[in-house]
Amino acid sequence: MKIVLIESLGISEEKLSSYVDKLRGKGHEFIFYEKDLDAGKQIERLKDADVLMIANMPLDANVVDSCEKLKFINVAFTGVDHIPIALAEEKGIAVSNASGYSNDSVAELVLGLTLSLLRKIPQVDPLTRAGGVVGNLVGNELKEKTVGIIGTGAIGGRAAELFNAFGCQVLGYDPAPVELPNVEHVAMDELLERSDIISLHCPLMDSTRGLIDKAAISKMKDGVVFINAARGPIVESEALAEALHSGKVAAAGIDVYEIEPPLPVDHPLLNAPHTIVAPHIAYLSKESMEKRAQIVFDSLDSWLEGKQVNKIV
Repeated sequence: MKIVLIESLGISEEKLSSYVDKLRGKGHEFIFYEKDLDAGKQIERLKDADVLMIANMPLDANVVDSCEKLKFINVAFTGVDHIPIALAEEKGIAVSNASGYSNDSVAELVLGLTLSLLRKIPQVDPLTRAGGVVGNLVGNELKEKTVGIIGTGAIGGRAAELFNAFGCQVLGYDPAPVELPNVEHVAMDELLERSDIISLHCPLMDSTRGLIDKAAISKMKDGVVFINAARGPIVESEALAEALHSGKVAAAGIDVYEIEPPLPVDHPLLNAPHTIVAPHIAYLSKESMEKRAQIVFDSLDSWLEGKQVNKIV
């Protein structure tokens, strides 16, 4: 089999070599390319590949359609909305993801954003550096706040555990809820109305695109703290920015957007007050990258043995 990796997995060269050597020892060909968004170059690199390995780089349908030998797309990422899934299914190409590798990484960033916003760390840091004093920048404790988790799967469930550890009451909404310790599952509207802090953990699909729009925000408590480390298009950025300017939303921590960073300088959330913005890093930690590599190479081994795991298609 010819296996082609078209972007870095974020692990050391030595670690990657340890996986590749095993594959080559079994007679497989393995080629690694640095990330390149040019579809023409991708087609040239993949034209005779049996297996494509990719992380979160957008994969154009034309690339997949041009790869006549392609049999397996091994996605080193949890979400697969950047992959032309319908086309892969139509062409009989198997697709697996790396679900589970970043549960702790994402949940911990959500906690970090929440604590930073509540304690006004972005405001007091430059103030202190400029020789100022606290003045009226009084923060809030996380303890005893009501936290709404939209999407109570593996990552949402882990975030719920962490919020519980801080003494929060946790509400959950999920179309297919699974019982979780110390999580009260409620209807979406009730979660919006009762939560002091709302954190998104649902996948991007037709039913969640634009889920957090002007109407949804109007149902939230005045002064709510909002966190999105899920998928950008779940939230209407203009509506959220407007709510931040008006004070309806007191503060927001945002890691994902309608497009992958770099963002245009006039993006509404870059110019909204009381907002921490990050360039899609929730999944990105040394530990999560190593877990991800283990998952995707285990998944590849299983597929090569005729036993697909982490199956999407």
